[in-house]
Amino acid sequence: MSTPDVYRGGENFDLRQILLQGRSLRLAQRTALFDKFLRTLDQQRENTSMREILSAADREVEVRDPWTGAVRRMLMFGSNNYLGFARHPAVIARAQKALRDFGAGIGGPPLLNGTTALHRELEERLAALKGTEDALLFASGYGANVGLVTGLTAPSDIIVYDAYSHASFCDGISMAGIKSFRFAHNDVGALRALLGTHAGHAGETFVGIEGVYSMDGDLAPLDLILPLCHQAGALVILDDAHGSGVMGGRGTGTAEHFGLDGAVDITMATFSKVFAVTGGFVAASRPIVEYLRYFARSHMFSAALPPVVVGTVLGGLDALEREPELLQRLRDNVSYAARRLRDIGFPCHPEAAIIPLRVPVGMNIRKASYRFHELGIFLNSIEYPAVPVSQQRFRISLMATHTHEDIDRLIDAVRQVWRECAPAETNPSKEAA
Repeated sequence: MSTPDVYRGGENFDLRQILLQGRSLRLAQRTALFDKFLRTLDQQRENTSMREILSAADREVEVRDPWTGAVRRMLMFGSNNYLGFARHPAVIARAQKALRDFGAGIGGPPLLNGTTALHRELEERLAALKGTEDALLFASGYGANVGLVTGLTAPSDIIVYDAYSHASFCDGISMAGIKSFRFAHNDVGALRALLGTHAGHAGETFVGIEGVYSMDGDLAPLDLILPLCHQAGALVILDDAHGSGVMGGRGTGTAEHFGLDGAVDITMATFSKVFAVTGGFVAASRPIVEYLRYFARSHMFSAALPPVVVGTVLGGLDALEREPELLQRLRDNVSYAARRLRDIGFPCHPEAAIIPLRVPVGMNIRKASYRFHELGIFLNSIEYPAVPVSQQRFRISLMATHTHEDIDRLIDAVRQVWRECAPAETNPSKEAA
């Protein structure tokens, strides 16, 4: 099985296609092959996916060992619960109030019986957060990206997008069936060339980028991309899933970080990151939002978000406004973790709350992942085929609720795992010891 030549970035990969390398197999053969693959991982204790968590999401969680059945307390460094809203008392109180006032669910789509006063309140709050005229709720972040692209584009339009764009955005392009052109990650020159090449075409030009890219935690150079696109008459679609609630002085997102509040044409984001629940939204001008209400099929044909989810997000927005110290605490933790990692030989200068920890070729990332598990550190491993073998990594996600002592434990575990699992010539922690 050969390694893919090109890393397309983000989370845009087809596991079936990569694992099977395009072989023509019947369904029974495909499922049997994959079942054998999973059973082999289990026998070797090399599969830490879908670990069963027995407690609420927090800086520390109880996890059942998938092989021994033992329950251990682990420090959580694999969650996008960046500000700790999953266990925030005021957020939980707001969710409980929504449950009491509006019940457990709606039982219908937004265009029929699924729009309550609570849903409209959230849309207005999100529009204010992003500096737009209106916002539209979706049942999932995936559905928001798919609905946005398929609902907004016409056959004469084109989409130019960053190579590291999320799978949901790429699926939206595929489902829309329109012409698309990918440019190298954060390559403003390549974007400029594509915009020039396709200047004057019959339809609209949309440019898709992300505020914070999930695999590397780096930012799109929005201060360069936005004026370039507007000069070319292109509309910018910003996926700010990992930037909302994290970037900017008030946590409103990546646009605020660059001093471009309200300047982005269309912003999409999810509730599954800083707000710690499911769902997503699109914020834009009122005409665009109203158009999407009727033409984004993933919005029109999905049941409305349950009131408890809407209340949770509203509680998170309240906390974001009332407790700016949460943002400062998160940034302090990111800075502290980066400094401690540099101290043991891992160069990193994070811009958001994600720190990638690259795994050297020759290091068994699955064994290393289980070693972290044994040491009580919950990390997400990003391995082949999601990325080439040469770019495998662990992804550290920091939260405002982490303490410096938690981070010290993480650093000690990183040093120990690298000493035990990494080839000597590629082990920075040995050099720094």
